[in-house]
Amino acid sequence: MCGIFAYLNYLTPKSRKEIIELLIKGLERLEYRGYDSAGIALDTSDSENITILKETGKVKALQNQILNKGYSLEFDVIHSSHVGIAHTRWATHGVPSAVNAHPHRSDDDNSFVLVHNGIITNYKDIKVFLMGKGHVFESDTDTEVVAKLMAHIYQQHPDLPFRELVEQAIAQLEGAYALCVKSRHFPGECVATRRGSPLLVGIKSKTKLAADSIPILYSKDAQKADHRVVSVSAGLQIPAGDFPRVESTSQFGPLGEDKEVEYFFASDASAVIEHTNRVLYLEDHDVAAVKCGILSIHRLKRGIDESHAREITTLKMEIQQIMKGNYSSFMQKEIFEQPESVVNTMRGRVDFEKGTVVLGGLKDYIAEIRRCRRLLLIGCGTSYHSAIATRQLLEELTELPVMVDLASDFLDRNTPIFRDDVCFFISQSGETADTLLALRYCKARGALIVGLTNTVGSSICRESHCGIHINAGPEIGVASTKAYTSQFISIVMFALMMCEDRISIQPRRYEIIQGLKMLPDLIKEVLKVDNKVQELAKELHQQKSLLVMGRGYNYATCLEGALKIKELTYMHSEGILAGELKHGPLALIDKLMPVIMVVTRDPVYSKCMNALQQVIAREGRPVLVCEAGDTETQAFCPGNFLEIPHSVDCLQGILTVIPMQLLSYHIAVLRGCNVDCPRNLAKSVTVE
Repeated sequence: MCGIFAYLNYLTPKSRKEIIELLIKGLERLEYRGYDSAGIALDTSDSENITILKETGKVKALQNQILNKGYSLEFDVIHSSHVGIAHTRWATHGVPSAVNAHPHRSDDDNSFVLVHNGIITNYKDIKVFLMGKGHVFESDTDTEVVAKLMAHIYQQHPDLPFRELVEQAIAQLEGAYALCVKSRHFPGECVATRRGSPLLVGIKSKTKLAADSIPILYSKDAQKADHRVVSVSAGLQIPAGDFPRVESTSQFGPLGEDKEVEYFFASDASAVIEHTNRVLYLEDHDVAAVKCGILSIHRLKRGIDESHAREITTLKMEIQQIMKGNYSSFMQKEIFEQPESVVNTMRGRVDFEKGTVVLGGLKDYIAEIRRCRRLLLIGCGTSYHSAIATRQLLEELTELPVMVDLASDFLDRNTPIFRDDVCFFISQSGETADTLLALRYCKARGALIVGLTNTVGSSICRESHCGIHINAGPEIGVASTKAYTSQFISIVMFALMMCEDRISIQPRRYEIIQGLKMLPDLIKEVLKVDNKVQELAKELHQQKSLLVMGRGYNYATCLEGALKIKELTYMHSEGILAGELKHGPLALIDKLMPVIMVVTRDPVYSKCMNALQQVIAREGRPVLVCEAGDTETQAFCPGNFLEIPHSVDCLQGILTVIPMQLLSYHIAVLRGCNVDCPRNLAKSVTVE
């Protein structure tokens, strides 16, 4: 959750107006991560103090506040070197308000100012300790304790370098965090660190860069036992005396001294792509410090198989990919991008002529996977639904037992895991906290870990043994659409790869591959029902509840469609397995209850028709999602149906889910809801 953006210019003169515009634009790119409140911190015109500006609501409200205060912010002042930090919040501790908004400060003098993504689980212990030392708190957040802790350490050790001071502070923290810190005691310097929440560094320079990677310095001084919380009852123990020093030669910057350079710290690459395509992904326990234009990376903890360098990555993302274009919202754009996104998911992997499927990230592990005891598919929300959508096909083509689990429930049960299990962890962002914790649980027990994400360099990517990148392109709308269909196809491709040596199943395998070939054109056909879906939305948008029913391959469509309606429209909606209709849900059916039923010509068609007739017999008036030209089915609901083209049974779920995506979008618009930023939600769920 939450979006962090920071900008540091060294010997690259910028006006205060330019710096503020950079920070605001960065927050707008990250607003899908949280939009309860926003704030920025930048140096005053004399560079001796720090100005903090915060506002409740979306980034636009903060921007309006800044414009209203323009006369006092001295927009025309030029800074040759400057650090500005910014944040857009998804509330965890404390209600959305200006005082709870980030950046948070250490004191009235703004000695230390920081932004934070994540949750500090031991913040109450630290808060009690600091209050005992005379510190006064002004917010309800867990973040404020970190700023005050840094000020407390500085008071005791004023000669401590900024980076080491931050290291000593974060050594006391438990939980997850990404932090970006500035201080009036260390002008022109910025320190950023992460543990459990994503953070990257963008690098922009007009001169030749010193290297394409940065060596890592292990900061052993920050690991001493006496630097940590002794116990809950004892509280915090700040070490006395001098700190041992280890000076780093692990530096990155332009060749030579006093060269122009700009650095960007962000939660996501979408915030920096319009400025630079050169980024470095920080890993857990990394501490990145910029001083005099030089970036150095330090390491708090030495781990197993630890890399001794951080590579500079060149992003392939284009700025057009994160712009709305002619669409009214990112969600609408992403729904209509699905003919292209599914092609990108299959590109270079499926040879339709030869009938071969090769997933480069798995090919060295496929023999081991074939020998496994069982497959486990683990995810949350939409990612979980993509697992349900493909479970039946996986069981058919691999003849292996397949478990599908919600990550949070999987952890709550302390599920038994064996060394010959293969565990798939599915996450659009690759940072979903519950899924990441489940991954570490399984990895510690010796299972083979397969990551399935849409984000290169994400935590799940880095911590998996192997994986599949779904290549759906940036997804900005909080409600996932194209990532769902690309996850679906990625798992189908894995299933096809697993059964390539089974002679008896080749006709079925060929049928599915040809179905994949036709899929982009079929999706284009489905999108043509948009106008009819809009008319249906006008009939439904004032309802209080909506039931979505189906079974077999389309059960996941019902769950995902109901989730989209809940997320975007705030209506109650429930996805119901049609086979369970007579075991309780039938009590809900009457002539006033809106019902959508997904009925396609697949192996469970006759069973779905039974459910349809049961609904009609109770005066229900269902809306059908059915195949084009299926007059027999359509006759049960004359004029009250949405048509989709016919495809292979196991791929129909990709086509049937799109009308549900469109319906949730149109109902949300008619109800006046914010389609891209639904209330109480955020795109990347980095808290438990």
